[in-house]
Amino acid sequence: MPQIQKPVPRSRLGGHDAPPSHGLWNDLKTGRWVVVPSTSLRILLLPVFLHINWITFMPLVFTHPPSSPFAPLLFISYPTPSPTDDITDPRYRKGWLDLVFIAYYVVFFSFVRQSVLFRICFPIVRYFGIRKEGKLARFGEQAYAIFYFSFFGAWGVRIMSHLPTWWYNTQYFWIDYPHWQMTPELKRYYLMQASYWCQQLIVLVFGLEKPRKDFKELVAHHLVTLWLIGWSYGINLTLIGNAVYTSMDVPDVFLSITKVINYLRWERTQNVVFVIFIAIWTYFRHYLNLVMLWSVYKDFDLIPQSARSWSPSKGVWMVWWMKWQIFTPILLLQCLNLFWYFLIWRILWRYAISYASRVSASIADIRGGNSVITDNKLKDERSDDEDSDDESSAQKKKRS
Repeated sequence: MPQIQKPVPRSRLGGHDAPPSHGLWNDLKTGRWVVVPSTSLRILLLPVFLHINWITFMPLVFTHPPSSPFAPLLFISYPTPSPTDDITDPRYRKGWLDLVFIAYYVVFFSFVRQSVLFRICFPIVRYFGIRKEGKLARFGEQAYAIFYFSFFGAWGVRIMSHLPTWWYNTQYFWIDYPHWQMTPELKRYYLMQASYWCQQLIVLVFGLEKPRKDFKELVAHHLVTLWLIGWSYGINLTLIGNAVYTSMDVPDVFLSITKVINYLRWERTQNVVFVIFIAIWTYFRHYLNLVMLWSVYKDFDLIPQSARSWSPSKGVWMVWWMKWQIFTPILLLQCLNLFWYFLIWRILWRYAISYASRVSASIADIRGGNSVITDNKLKDERSDDEDSDDESSAQKKKRS
C-alpha cells in the first residue's frame, strides 16, 4: 500500500498549506494525488482535454467518427429507450462503464475535499481564532461534510419528489420492479454518491483524518454503505437506495453543523442546534430507517410474480432469499445508528447533569454558602474526544 503524505501544517499555530506536488507521475505512483489538489486537478483535466480534442478533430477525419473513449469518464453511459416513448424523458441502464465513471469522480471528490479544506475551511476557522492543530483539522472535516451533505441531501430530496416513492411511500420500492430504466439525474446521483463513499473509505484507510474513538464503527458504516450502494444498484433497487441515501444525508448536515458550532464555542446557539439535531436524527436515522425495514419485511411480496426469479439477463434477481440480503445491511445500519444514538443521549444527559450542578452551586454562592463548583473542569462531551487527546500528547512532548 503506498504511503500517502498527509497535509502538513505551516506551523503549530499558523494554519495549513496544501501539500505540494512531487510531479504528476510520482504522485500517481505514491498515491499522493489523494491529498494534493493540484495533482488531482491535472488528472481531472486530462480526460476533458482529450475528449474535447476527440470530438473536435475526429469529425474532420471520419464521416462517421467513433464515439469518444473518454466520454464514459465524464458522462453517464448506456442510454436506453424510454418506457414513455417520450424523447424529453430519456432513461439509462447500468453497465460496466459505470465503474469508470465512479473512478473518475473518486478523483473529483479528492480534489473537491482538499480544495474546500485548504481554500475555504481553514481560513474561516483561523478567522474565528482557532489555532490548535486538532481543532483546525476537525473543523475543516465537518465544514466539508456540511458542504457535501447539504448539496446531496437536497439533491436526493429533489429526485425523490419526482418518483412514486415520494416521502417514503415504500410500497413503490417493490411495485413495478425491476426499476432498471433510470432517469439521467437518478443515475448520475447514484454513481456520484458511490464515488463519494469510495473516496471516504480511502480517507479512512490511508489515515487522512485522525482516527476517532469510533473509528471501527465508521469503517463498518462505510463498508455497509458501499454494500448497500453496490447491491441496490446491481439488482435494480435504486428507488429504495435513493430513500436510504436521503435518510442518511439530511441528518448528517445537522450533525456537522452541531460540531462546527461547538468548535466555535457559541454556547447558546450550540444548545438550540443540538436539540434540533437530536429531533432530526431521530426522525431520519431511526423512524424512517425502521419504516424502510418494515417495508422490506412486509411489502417485499408486492414484487410482480414475473420478477421473482434469478434472471440477470432480464434484470430480475428477486428470489426469496434476496429479501434478507436487502434487510440485513439496512438492519446493520440501524444498529450502528443506535450505537451513535446512545452516545448522543449520553452527551445530552451529562451536559444536563453538569448544568444542574453549576446552577445549584451558583445559587448556593448567591445565598452566601461556601459551596464551590466541584465540576468546573467537566469536559464538554460535545467536543470530539480527539481534542483532549491532542492536548495530552502535547503536554507529554513538553515534559520530555
